[in-house]
This record gives sequence, structure tokens and C-alpha cells, in this order.
Amino acid sequence: MHSTMQDVPLSIATIVRYGTTVYADSEVVSYDGEHTHRATLGELGVRAARLASGLRDLAGVRIGEPVGSFLWNQREHFEAYLAVPAMGAVLHTLNVRYTPEQIAYTAAHAEDRVIIVDESLVDVLAGVLPALPALEHLVVVGWAVEHTRLARPGLTVHSYEELLAAGQESYDWPELPETSPALMCYTSGTTGAPKGVIYSHRSTYLVCMQLCMGDYLALSSRDKALLIVPMFHTNAWNYPYAALMVGASIVLPGRHVQPPHLARLIEWERPTVSCGVPTIWADLLHHARAEGTDLSSLRDVVVGGSACPRSLMERYEREFGVRLLHGWGMTEMSPIGTIAKPGGPVGDEAWAFRLTQGRLVCGVQARVSDPEGKILPNDGVSMGEIETRGSWVTGAYHRQPDESRFHGGWLRTGDVGVISPTGVLQLRDRTKDVIKSGGEWISSLELEQALHEHPDVLDAAVIGVEDERWGERPLAVVMLRAGAAVGTDDLVAHLSARLARWQVPERWSRLEALPRTSVGKTDKVALRRLYAERSLTVETTGSP
Repeated sequence: MHSTMQDVPLSIATIVRYGTTVYADSEVVSYDGEHTHRATLGELGVRAARLASGLRDLAGVRIGEPVGSFLWNQREHFEAYLAVPAMGAVLHTLNVRYTPEQIAYTAAHAEDRVIIVDESLVDVLAGVLPALPALEHLVVVGWAVEHTRLARPGLTVHSYEELLAAGQESYDWPELPETSPALMCYTSGTTGAPKGVIYSHRSTYLVCMQLCMGDYLALSSRDKALLIVPMFHTNAWNYPYAALMVGASIVLPGRHVQPPHLARLIEWERPTVSCGVPTIWADLLHHARAEGTDLSSLRDVVVGGSACPRSLMERYEREFGVRLLHGWGMTEMSPIGTIAKPGGPVGDEAWAFRLTQGRLVCGVQARVSDPEGKILPNDGVSMGEIETRGSWVTGAYHRQPDESRFHGGWLRTGDVGVISPTGVLQLRDRTKDVIKSGGEWISSLELEQALHEHPDVLDAAVIGVEDERWGERPLAVVMLRAGAAVGTDDLVAHLSARLARWQVPERWSRLEALPRTSVGKTDKVALRRLYAERSLTVETTGSP
């Protein structure tokens, strides 16, 4: 017996055709730091067609070829999101927060022949052009000054708007195999060179459906999504395509993601859902309290990248009625693996769930393995490295074989934790961050969460440092609230009341701000370097 169903590919072109026609009146609002600019999905569908035909006719972009974008969360980036994969090419979102060396490496490694760049970033890209011999076309968004100076033999510079003007108002989006490449991102590269992950049309379509499900965000045409996660980081967690799939409106803050700008946008546009790392929401809360900003239009905000303190979740719910929801994933997972959306239990039991990473979603499987590779039971007790497989989980890296990251076809995430029999994941640490002290493991994540519960601690990070007696001990680096008079002994007492005494750090340092990675996570590599260089002022308390 065989299925009688038609075999229609799951593709981004299908999402583009549907969203720009059925929901042609839904809005995309872009922000320049002072004013908002509005366009409909129908209007942007026409501009996407013009962009696709311009790229094909003037730059010779072919099916399966990468097109780089060096852009902020702006309207033109959204247009590239529509046009490039729908025409059969592969959108490679270059990370604007990478170092010049990383930008050059990823653009060269992907073999980008065409890059679309915002005018504000032209000088950054110009500095790495000598390292990009494959680059033939540079398309500049904004043309306030002459950019043809960047041209060289073999490199043509185009105005983005002139490229669109030369294009056609309609485009015959090709029907491609759903396993064809559509999008490309590189990992954050905190250790070693960044690694390329290529998403298929099918994987993107499926993960967008997950975003719209009731047990995730329940995204619909009644929603307005504020995209804070950079569009160059795992495709803004696929919110643009999910919004397009159901006709939700979109708010694009550009490069203006500082608290005053986000507060202004939320009051102006009244978004209902958003996403971002916890530090963004902590900073926004402090600003909103000081300025009296109304954030109550938000219904659900998915936070990921690092653990969100319970105190931050409680303040948002108590003061604004906004739910912050833990989500877990990574670039290699598109990046959705779990969501801690409440339902059922109440009180302490509900909060116990909220503080986990949440329940595995249907498209992702996960298991736990010990250091020798033995698979442990999902019993909520057995701790080890989390491994995953699923329809939107990568099985390899682009032109970078790395068998150490895979175990029998499962992705080794580098996260250490436990999984309950009902699929609830609770992380204990990263394999590279867990502290091995005197034969016992200390979770830096658990220490950080406990420190965040102190009312005078704005931010905290814990790293392992060499210790003559114990092999390794935790060093706590804290950022305190302005004017706080709390001493180290107070912080030690705070932790001692919550954790075993031997887990409490005896080394402490204070910074006005913790270093961040390109995607807003705490940069522990930088902290370890500062400690090794003796650039941190360290206070020592009594032995554990």
C-alpha cells in the first residue's frame, strides 16, 4: 500500500507566496532610532521579487549559491530573508559582531560571491575585502555617500535600491526539493573557528510550525512580534518565517536594541511576543522601572542563551503581566529544543518547572550520555552530556568534519544535565564550564542562578580556576547594583544558605559590566583570559 497524498515540497517559497498574499495587509515596522517606517507584507513581497530578479540578472546568482547578508534587524534584511532562499539560493547571515578575522573567515569559508551590506557597516566590511577573493558583487543598502570607491577589478558595487529598480515586480519562485539548502549560519566560535550550519527548506518549515503551536508560542495573525534576537544569529530564532507563515506583524528595531529604544518601541507598537537573552530583559526592566515604561502588551517572551533568574521572571509577571519562558537550543538545532511553558501545576511545583529548560518539543529527541559514551536513562537523576537528534538538528558542519561532535548520529550539545521520564530537561552546566573540584562536580550555572537571587546582584558569572589543593575551584565575578553596599562576606552567606558549603567560591571579583559574546551571552573565555592575565582584582575568603 502507498500513500495517496500529493508530494508538495515544504519550502520557504511556499511560506513567502502564502504570507505575502493571504496576509498581504499585515505590517512590518522598521525603526531607525528616531522614527518608525511601515510597509505591508504584500509590498515587501513585490520588493523581494525585485531583489531576486536583480540578484539573478545583475549578479548572476544561481540556485544553491550562497548570498551573504551583513545587515541589522532591518526591512532590507527581511526582504533578503524572503528573496534569497525562495529563489533557490542560500542566505548566509554574516555576524556583524564578529571580529574582523571571524568575518573574513566565515565569508571566505562560505565562498560568498555576493554580499548585501548596510551602509553603516561598509567600513567594517571594507577592512576585510582583501581576504575575500571570491567576492564579486557588493550590494549597499543606503547610498548617502559614494561607495563605488570599494570597487576593484572583479568586484562590482551596487546600490540596493537601484538593484531593486532594475528587477521585476513578480518572480517565478522555483519548486525545489525540500531538502535543498536554504539558510546558513555559523556558530558563535567561542572555542576554535566558527562552524557552518546549513538549514534546509524542510527543516525551516517544520521549526516554524513548531513556533506557532500552542505549547510553544501559539503565534497567530493576531500577534505582533518584536525581533530582538539578531537576524544574523540562527535566523532570529526563525521568528521572521513563523510570523510570515501565520500573518503576524513584525517590528524590526534595526541596530537599536538598547533599553531606551526597546522601551519606546514597545510603548509605540504594543508587540505581543518577543525573544532574547536574559541580559536584554534585565536591562530593559531596570529602564522601565526608572522611566515608568508600560511593557504590558507583551504576552510571552522566550529567553535563551543562558539561564533566566526566577527573580527576573517574577518581576516581569508581577509588574507587567509578562511571562518570560525558558527555551533551550543552539545554532545546530535551528535553535529550538525545549520550552518551559507553564500549564497544569501551580505554586512551587509550577516554578520548579519554569526554572528548568522545559519540555522537549515533538520534533526533537534527546538523551544523556556519560563521559565514556554510555547512554544513561532519562530518569531525572542520571546526569551527563545532552545529545539530540531531530528534523531540524544538524548532522554535520559545512566543510568541517568533526566526528567529536557526533555520537552514533546524535549531536553532542556540550550541555550537561538531566532529562526526566516526561522529557523535561534541566541543565547543570556546559561540559567546558563545569568545575571539577576535589573529585566532585560544581555547577557554575547553579552558582550563577543563586547569585542572581541576591537583590543587589545585577549580573554574575562563575568560572573554574586552578587550585593547588583541589585542582579547580570556582571564581565568582559579580556586577552589583549602583550604590550597593553589599560585601563579599554577605554574598558568601547568601550562597551558603542555598548550597553546600564546599561549593561556595572563596575567590571573588567585581566588574562594572561582564564581557559579552557576539550573541549577548556572558563571555567566559574572556573572563578566563582576564584572570590568566591577572587583569581581575580577586578577593579571597576562607577555605571551603
